[in-house]
This record gives sequence, C-alpha cells and structure tokens, in this order.
Amino acid sequence: MTWAAALAVFASLAAGTYLMLSRDLLRCVLGLALLGNGANLALFAAGRLGATAPPVVPLGEAALAGAANPLPQALVLTAIVIGFALLCFSLVLVLRLIQRAGTDDALELRAAEPVATDAVKPPLADDPPSVEVHR
Repeated sequence: MTWAAALAVFASLAAGTYLMLSRDLLRCVLGLALLGNGANLALFAAGRLGATAPPVVPLGEAALAGAANPLPQALVLTAIVIGFALLCFSLVLVLRLIQRAGTDDALELRAAEPVATDAVKPPLADDPPSVEVHR
C-alpha cells in the first residue's frame, strides 16, 4: 500500500511538472492542479495509510495505538478546498486571457507585450535590442 501511494505521488508530481513546463496556458493550469493534488496525496499518506481504527482516544487513555492521525486528514480537506478555488480562478483568468489575446501560447503572449525599456525585464532574444538616447 505504501509503495502504491508513493508511486501515485511521484506520477502526479511528475505529470504536473511536465504540464507546468508547457507553453500552452491551459496545460499549465492543469499542471498546477496536478501538483496540488500530488502534494495533498503526499500529506495524506503521512497520516498512516493502513490504519483502520478511527482517531478517537478512549476514555482514560493518553495515546492512540494504531489509529490514523487526524491532523493530515484535516489539512488535506482544507487544501482540497483552497486548491479547487485556485483552479477555478486560474481557469477563468486563462480563458479570459485567451479571449482577449486570441492565443494561448505563452511565447506569443510574451511577444505581444510592449517593448521592454526597463533593465529588469529584458526583451526577447528574437527582437533587436532597443537603445534609447537620453538628451
């Protein structure tokens, strides 16, 4: 069971990273969702996968023997809600950007930006360097 969970965490994190490195914006958003789900699965696996007893301490005892840890379960439930809200916001933002710009390619969106005159944001490699003369 532990190896299956570790393999599922690795697969979701690897697929999420692969999709996040794509030039397509919708794939980037799906990669972000997969990365979040992989992190949730890793956190959930930290709370004992094979435990079958509920996390309830019997009266008069101080510790649980073989029960699941309720803290990772509560954290994963919270992270699922936050991740879903982030996914919905990102999808709406990307769809609106695609409607307005007419493309979902990250390099085409970068080329559509105004010419960089600031030293912090360098121009694209294809563009000739713009030199401004201050008088």
